[in-house]
Amino acid sequence: MESILFKNVRAVDENKDTICDILIEYGEIREIGKGLNVSADRIIDGENGRLAVMPGLFDMHVHLRDPGQTHKEDIYTGCAAALAGGITGVACMPNTTPPIDNVDTVKYITKKAAITGVSVYPVGCITQRMEGRELYDWTALGVRMISDDGRPVKNAELMRRALEHSTSNGLLVASHCEDLAIINGGIINKGEISEKLGVAGMDRLSEDKITARELELAASCKARIHICHVSTKGSVELIRNAKMAGIKVSSETCPHYFTYTDKKLLSRDADYRMNPPLRTEEDREAIINGIIDGTIDCIVTDHAPHTKNEKADFLTAPNGVVGLETSLAVTLTKLYHTDKIPLDRVVQLMAVIPRKLLRIPVPNITKGTQADLAVVDLEKEWEVVPEKLHSKSRNTAFKGEWLKGKNVMTIANGRVRYDSLKPPAAKH
Repeated sequence: MESILFKNVRAVDENKDTICDILIEYGEIREIGKGLNVSADRIIDGENGRLAVMPGLFDMHVHLRDPGQTHKEDIYTGCAAALAGGITGVACMPNTTPPIDNVDTVKYITKKAAITGVSVYPVGCITQRMEGRELYDWTALGVRMISDDGRPVKNAELMRRALEHSTSNGLLVASHCEDLAIINGGIINKGEISEKLGVAGMDRLSEDKITARELELAASCKARIHICHVSTKGSVELIRNAKMAGIKVSSETCPHYFTYTDKKLLSRDADYRMNPPLRTEEDREAIINGIIDGTIDCIVTDHAPHTKNEKADFLTAPNGVVGLETSLAVTLTKLYHTDKIPLDRVVQLMAVIPRKLLRIPVPNITKGTQADLAVVDLEKEWEVVPEKLHSKSRNTAFKGEWLKGKNVMTIANGRVRYDSLKPPAAKH
């Protein structure tokens, strides 16, 4: 690759936050310092920190729909969307067709992803075929995390046994916290808005009850438990108290939960339907407070592509939204630019902690290391236009929103994989 000299950029990783110059040659960070007097094929002016260079982000909760549902997304388009969002690594959930409960599916995903530049880590099923009847034997699967995400593990004893096994096999167990009996056909948050629309609601007790169960099970086994897509005030409080009690719990949330409330559903637009659903203002504020105080460890997308036809009917549409290209920008807009969290906390939430939970090396901005970087224009204001997204599906909850902050270049495994700073080549 061409050599690149970044001048006066803001370098932010788990060890530093400073204005400096960075030279990249042959895919490696060769020099870091101030006032570097070196030649390079390309010089990029960071405008005294307007451009931030950070480790490539890692999204530990995405649905790539491949194999089996490639009309919605495939590994190539999902990874292209990730790179556009500054994401160089993802963990993909197992509710594919077939599910990720066999070595062949794991090999299919990793082989297909190998050329994309994104490090894709398949997540194995907790139970065989995600049917909730029998645990899968993970010894040969070669995964780092297991989950039946998309549906809960209804049987508490099965979940306890999975957690018990995880203490010896090192796998992170991730829980989709939902009690289906309580949900009982609900499609949005149960409350004032569901009543106004006359539709069945999803009671918050569904999430809180299973969150509490998982915390009790993890405590009994002295095992790690990861709580997926936290959306309620009650779950935030349960997790906060569990951490104080020494339970080995980590948790994640998504940008839509700290941005919107269920009032968005008054539009009867299924692009605002996801599971768990958008909640109330009290919940939204609790999510933000949980991010600020460290109760919530990671910001993920739960990237869940669905086609336009599938999302056309508000009442029957499947749940889920895409988010790989907007997650960083929304986080910067709603949390960093509002002075709720500093930029190094954004890096922790979106690049460092997810990798540490999965026991994956964290790329840092260090001389002599291979470049794995997101280059971000912290001040760039841009409108989310669904038709411009790289995903096959365009079901974004942020359509039409103006955001502040945008990934402009992604370097993965030493190669520039996304670059909006360089003008396109002229057509002849």
